[in-house]
Parts: sequence; structure tokens; C-alpha cells
Amino acid sequence: MSNLSISYYFPFTRVKLVNQVFFDQMSSVMIWVEPDLRFDPCCHRCGKKAGYIHSHDHHRAVRDLNLGVTKTWLDVAYRKIRCDECDTVRVEFQSFCDASRRVTHRLARYIHDLCKVMTVQDVARHLDLDPKTVKAVDYSCLQEEFGQTDYTGLRILAVDEIALKKGHRYMTVVLDYLTGRVVWMGEGRDKNTLDEFFKGMTAEQKNAVEAVAMDMWEPYINRVGHHCPRAKIVFDFFHVVKAFGKVIDEVRRDEYRKASVEHKKVLQGSRYLLLKNVENLKDDQKDRLGELRGLNDTLNNIYLLKDQLKTIFWYVNRDDAERALDTWCAMADRIDHSSVRRFARRLRFFEYGILNHCDYAIGTGKLEGVNNKIKLIKRKAFGYHDPDYFALKVKQAFPGRLASEE
Repeated sequence: MSNLSISYYFPFTRVKLVNQVFFDQMSSVMIWVEPDLRFDPCCHRCGKKAGYIHSHDHHRAVRDLNLGVTKTWLDVAYRKIRCDECDTVRVEFQSFCDASRRVTHRLARYIHDLCKVMTVQDVARHLDLDPKTVKAVDYSCLQEEFGQTDYTGLRILAVDEIALKKGHRYMTVVLDYLTGRVVWMGEGRDKNTLDEFFKGMTAEQKNAVEAVAMDMWEPYINRVGHHCPRAKIVFDFFHVVKAFGKVIDEVRRDEYRKASVEHKKVLQGSRYLLLKNVENLKDDQKDRLGELRGLNDTLNNIYLLKDQLKTIFWYVNRDDAERALDTWCAMADRIDHSSVRRFARRLRFFEYGILNHCDYAIGTGKLEGVNNKIKLIKRKAFGYHDPDYFALKVKQAFPGRLASEE
């Protein structure tokens, strides 16, 4: 007598397997599942026992994990019950699937695991499922794990934006600087955006924030100062130097327009010579840069300013950093160009955020690295039309590290 049975592969409770049919052409199997009458039906919502059975003989098809290469479908018979606790008619509880979902719990977990390394379209093709079903399952699992913003242990933050798509559509990213965890993402980069982030924090959690790294974007500055007045705002070195790079380019273009025909040949195509660090230049580029600086005093002075600007962020003493900033602004004021003087005034206005770097040597460099990986996630899926789903995928990709892992 054979002891072979498929029931070992379906360890579901409160139900029994009653029949199966294999469809050779479709390489699939249908297994009929019925309630085990030894158990009283329970409400799928509250778990309470049914007051009475409302109706029998309801069926739905539920997809399960494949058996080898064979697609497995369950024809699930269920009852509707009257739940006294919910005071309405409910579908009875079944341990292996939700009342509203057409895949089993174990298939849902498998889909979710695949979506960590594959796109929704790839998973759908692999399992022969509708992409909408795959996305809905993955979204539901992500929502359970990352749907609620976790504000615990936040002391030092980094805030930056990432382009969601063309047309100036952005998402703001908030990073726990110490652990590398993406805490929150939201559409936009204005005041209302960060208000959405901070409204979930308690007063104690806001007071626990010591410092926030960001660029000199006033809506971010305004809301951080409003919600976390004790936190020190630290401007990122990379963004300050990048902003001055735009000034250098404006000066270069103006000097090119004023130059003679002979000098224009030297100035032409010199943009990246002025913006690159000298250690990154090739020997022939260094020679050309020397010729360019010897040819034009304004460009020579502004090149010196670029190098001097970086040194301000090297200081650990606020007084030393302040003197270096004063010296830099005085040098900038001597250059006869409106863009340079305007940038110097901007540095003066945001002086506090530059000097705070002495107390907290942080920046958005970590977040820039995160943003590059976020762009890879976006490109891999050819973009995300659902910002909420995209935010959950990013939070899944950057759960942060524990203190014990540091």
C-alpha cells in the first residue's frame, strides 16, 4: 500500500484537501480545498467564532507556490458567517490566505523576496502572474514593514532631494546620518514637504535632534529651524563648492566674451580645467591651466578662491574658521564681478551653517551616495509611477546598520 500523499506539501490548518486534477497542456494542477468541519468557523477580521453560518458553497481560485515546474492553483471552498463582534457578515478565516488576496501567504512571501532583487515585470514573467498582482503583493508586504516612519534614536540627520522624473519633480530624502537608514521620503522639496516628516515626531524626538546636514536650500532651513530649534544646521561642503563652481563658470563666460580673438582660443573649452581639482588633471591639462591663469588675472584669482573655499571646512575651531571665512569674503569682494560678490554675501548670510561644521563634521556626502543607489533602483525599474511604492522600495534598500555592526 502506497503512503504517498500531497498533503505534506500543504500543511494548512482548518481545511482538508479533497481532490486534484492535473492539466498537462498548461502544466498546472488544481487542488480542491474544503473547510474541516471539526473546527468552528471564525471571522477573518477579528478572529471571533461565528454566531452562525450565513451561507455555504462559495469558491475562489487562489494561486500557491509551484510544485516543481507545475503551477499550483487551489479551488478554495469557504463559508460566509455572521460575526457578532463585527456585527456584519464576514468571510471565514483561513490560515493560508487572506480573504481579499488571490495568492497564498507563502507565495506572497516568495514574491516579496524576489522583488528585492528583481523588477516587478521580471517576477511577473517568472511566475506567470499579472504585474499588478505582483506589485500589490510586494507593496502590501513593504507597507507592513516600512509603512510607519520610525523616529526612534534620531540624533543627526541629512536632508537632500532627488529628481523623481523630468519636469522638476522631486522627492525629499531624510537619512539617519549615524546608521545610514533612510528614515523618510516625500514628494516635493518645499516647506510643506518637511512639515509632513516632522508632524509624526513627538516634542521629545524633535529636541533629541542635534544636527541636520543639508545644502543652502531655504525651505529646508526654515522648517528644520521651526521644528527643531535646538538642532544645528550644517551646510554640506560639496554643495557649497558646487554652487561656487557655477559662479566660476559665469565668470569664465564673461571673460571669454571680453577676450581678444587670440585669447579666446586659450579660454575656449577651459570649463573643466577650472572646476577640476589639480590632482585630477593630466600633465597636459596642468600646462594649459597654467597658461590660462597667467593669461587672465580674474580667472587666476577666482581659481585661488575655489581652493581657499575648501580650506574653510578643514578647521575644527570656530574662531579659526570664522577668520578664514572673513579673509575669503574680503578676497572675493576685490574681484570686479557681481556673481562673485553675490556669492560672498550669500556665504555671509549662511555663515552659521558653515561654522557649525566645526562642531559637527558632517555633510550630505553619505546621502549623495544613497541618492546614486536610489537612481539605480529607479533606472532598474525604468522609473516608478507610484511615489509611495518607490519610497518603500528605497527604505527597504537602506534599512541602516545596528550599533553593533559599526
